[in-house]
Amino acid sequence: MIILSNDLIALEAYLKEKEWLMAGETVLSAEKPGEGNMNFTLRIKTNLRSFILKQSRGYVEKYPQVAAPENRAMMEAAFYDIIQDSAALSAKTPKLIGKDEVNNILMLEDLGVGSDFARLYKQGETIDANALKEIIDFAATLHNAFDAKNFDNPIRNLEMRKLNHEHMFIYPYLEENGLNLDEILPGLRAVAGPFKQNELLKSKVATMGVLYLTDGDTLLHGDYFPGSWLKTNHGIRIIDPEFCFFGLPEFEIGVTIAHLMMADQPYILIEQAIAQYNSKVSIDDELRAKFTATEILRRILGLAQLPLTIDLEKRKALLEYAQQTLIS
Repeated sequence: MIILSNDLIALEAYLKEKEWLMAGETVLSAEKPGEGNMNFTLRIKTNLRSFILKQSRGYVEKYPQVAAPENRAMMEAAFYDIIQDSAALSAKTPKLIGKDEVNNILMLEDLGVGSDFARLYKQGETIDANALKEIIDFAATLHNAFDAKNFDNPIRNLEMRKLNHEHMFIYPYLEENGLNLDEILPGLRAVAGPFKQNELLKSKVATMGVLYLTDGDTLLHGDYFPGSWLKTNHGIRIIDPEFCFFGLPEFEIGVTIAHLMMADQPYILIEQAIAQYNSKVSIDDELRAKFTATEILRRILGLAQLPLTIDLEKRKALLEYAQQTLIS
């Protein structure tokens, strides 16, 4: 198996072998395009153009001790293949130029210099209402566009879902999971204790976990949060659909709303986002709220921490909201 690196000679040899270089094209540089978590990614610049290479390996790039399905890049490729039937969706995602199934490598359009929306987690940062409308519209369009019943082999991506399930519905509630919450924010461990020990809450979370692993008819991005929304010179683009699967739309939009809440966005914007989505997609909003709750609990208590700047009291209030939502 080929392991990508920023060795220019090796990269050029690989690209020539795959016939991914044009006549007279040579590799000039290779650099990380941003702070990715899951995969090894490079921006390749040649004498003619630039493009992105992405390789998925048997572990999480940022946390090599965490095993992950090796073929997840092919799940991303399958997502791009499907949405090519929708001009509205394909216009807002990178073009898939090539894929190497043996080595789990994608060649993708370079969307140019941009930044994701992780800045929203910083104190005082507010998302532009028009940008949020675009982001919600993409999700609504995606959720209305495809039905699993029309596919012989709809994307199930069960191995990636199992990975996410562990970190979303199990790991945060283990007493000894190797994570010291006080290193994230002093006092968080004591705040977390009652939630981690609440058996009723954990049973409700487990029920949501079963629903997450249940196949559905709606194509989901699978990880629709600020890190997957990119602001570029050409507008907003959506990236990294490697967790994609046909499932419940309530999960997807529930996660999105959870991140807006943890990013301390204005209540009116969050309410507008929910109303906008609900006007386009028919869902069970109570179920959506419960998925919002599980995502809040997972992100504040679990390994997949966010660069949150909200204080201890706000985190506690969010945890209490999540608990009440799930057990009411």
